[in-house]
Amino acid sequence: MQFHRKDFTDNELTSLYKSILLPRMIEEKMLVLLRQGKISKWFSGIGQEAIAVGSTLAMQQDEWIMPLHRNLGVFTSRKMPLSKLFMQWQGNKEGYSKGRERSFHFGTKEHHICGMISHLGPQMAIADGVALAYKLRDDQKASLAFTGDGGTSEGDFHEALNIAAVWDLPVIFIIENNGYGLSTPTSEQYRCKNLVDKAVGYGIEGVQIDGNNILSVYDTIKGVREYCIKNQKPYLIECMTFRMRGHEEASGVKYVPPELFEQWGKKDPVKNYEDYLIAENVLTAEKAEAIKAETKSYIETELKIADQAKPMKADTDEEVTDVYKPVVSGFSLLKNSAGYEVQRDTNNGRQETRNNFRFIDGIKEGLHQSMVKHPNLIIMGQDIAEYGGAFKITEGFVEEFGKARIRNTPICESAVVGAALGLSLEGYKAIMEMQFADFVTVGFNQIINNLAKIYYRWGQNADVVIRMPTGGGVGAGPFHSQSNEAWFVHTPGLKVVYPSTPADAKGLLIAAINDPNPVLYFEHKALYRSVSGNVPEAYYEVEIGKARLVQAGDDISIITYGAGVHWAMDYAKNHPEISIHILDLRTLLPLDYGAIKEAVAATGKVLLLHEDTLIGGIGGEIAAWIAEHCFDKLDAPVMRCASLDTPIPFNIELEKNFMAYSRLDEVVQKLMGY
Repeated sequence: MQFHRKDFTDNELTSLYKSILLPRMIEEKMLVLLRQGKISKWFSGIGQEAIAVGSTLAMQQDEWIMPLHRNLGVFTSRKMPLSKLFMQWQGNKEGYSKGRERSFHFGTKEHHICGMISHLGPQMAIADGVALAYKLRDDQKASLAFTGDGGTSEGDFHEALNIAAVWDLPVIFIIENNGYGLSTPTSEQYRCKNLVDKAVGYGIEGVQIDGNNILSVYDTIKGVREYCIKNQKPYLIECMTFRMRGHEEASGVKYVPPELFEQWGKKDPVKNYEDYLIAENVLTAEKAEAIKAETKSYIETELKIADQAKPMKADTDEEVTDVYKPVVSGFSLLKNSAGYEVQRDTNNGRQETRNNFRFIDGIKEGLHQSMVKHPNLIIMGQDIAEYGGAFKITEGFVEEFGKARIRNTPICESAVVGAALGLSLEGYKAIMEMQFADFVTVGFNQIINNLAKIYYRWGQNADVVIRMPTGGGVGAGPFHSQSNEAWFVHTPGLKVVYPSTPADAKGLLIAAINDPNPVLYFEHKALYRSVSGNVPEAYYEVEIGKARLVQAGDDISIITYGAGVHWAMDYAKNHPEISIHILDLRTLLPLDYGAIKEAVAATGKVLLLHEDTLIGGIGGEIAAWIAEHCFDKLDAPVMRCASLDTPIPFNIELEKNFMAYSRLDEVVQKLMGY
């Protein structure tokens, strides 16, 4: 191993030694605590310390880093209090995640470290979003994300590098090639000679370096950072190293040939660097031992502080409250021309109402007014710029707001959701348009595991709205007409809204954009140009989590949302002999249980109507809640009317048969029979 000191001073070389020694000695202590049962799991980075330490020290303290399992050196090099790190690893409330996360699955905005999730790949797209924020503000900064050799097989690796290349983002991607993805050797993971060779496929620069040489890592990252900022380009670095322990301690190392440990043991990044400093008379053996003793004392002192943490005591109210970041609103309630309450911006006095305003126009105006209101709002999606989006909702926006804020994306749904989260880390608001709600499946992991859980995990919110053109009635078949809102209602941390009127389409979208939490905004395609109504000109919110009484009735209550509202209204109009109470949920997560209870009490007979399929639809959840909480108010079983439990078909006649509306009369008559 060849070390080149270049212009490093003795003090700088010694400081690097202390920085690489600290995570090694912490890890050695953690392995003792693991055997003592004081921690439950540990992912060792022994043998790889030079990468995390060298990379972190080469970056500025306020530049975001996205680490993984074996990057303890990132945390220690950012000078995080070791006692608090110990509390984190021991699952104490005083740790960084209040005991909700393990090992390195946490982050801290104060230290510009973004907590990982177990799926490895998604971290890289978040770095894209952070780098985009730097670029938009013309900051002289870059972001840095780690992945492993195994992680390069993930689709997220491709998507993140592609987005970074296409958008010319100042982001550094580091591959820690340690030879194994758990027990699978690199020979069974990829066929290219070197992983860095992948860089050329994205039109970006890359380099392979000795990941066990801290001077090489530091010098390379420092130079690459300058390149990324100056040229506004991404860069790929493959760091060759070796994992000296198992994937995690319980997995062992029996699958690794013994000669590899002997070979890589000679390349130990800490021991070799220490020997080099002694040989160069930067340190003496005695001074090195004194530094080790000082480091050991520091570790033991911090561990004693951590051991004084109070035993965990669960607080259910706090747990539930911490799922969402609190919403601060500058709106006051008023009655609009349709007769129900909306929230109006107190700084905007316009209250004129336009008649015959289409559903699609409500969405477009909500977007436009929000873009004016929030200069830090970015819209991303396929074909949304010059083309105006698949449904022309953003038509004309790029001319007014520019391509920096109205961003066409490659077909990289996962990376775009991740980039939206990265923007949020830097204080931006982001809207992503799924071209069709059906396509959300390829971004599912980012939504379910990153956006939804991040605030609960370590207090970082995701100020992201995902627009979801949804639903059938347009003969588009199984992959463009699904109703998939129930997938997300099951996920704490998300909010799910589903307007049925132009006024709600505008007001709920504005509310979603103003909400600091991730919101899935479902907009029914069949309603875009078929439904019109009165829409206030003012910039206003419709409160998330509050249902709307469409009409009062005495015979049966239909609880519904989206297109179901219009089905119910149409049915009521055609059956004046039945007095129908109609409740539009508007928000599916969180539900307005008070309004649901009132709807049950109004008639005692409840029909839950939705376009989604029956099994697993939200109607089942609401029915269960009514049975548990409103049983004494029921005069009949709660009934559901939903679409067939089949994929939605293409042929119009088959689609009509699929739709819940085709069975609405049958269910109503059955309910009326009680």
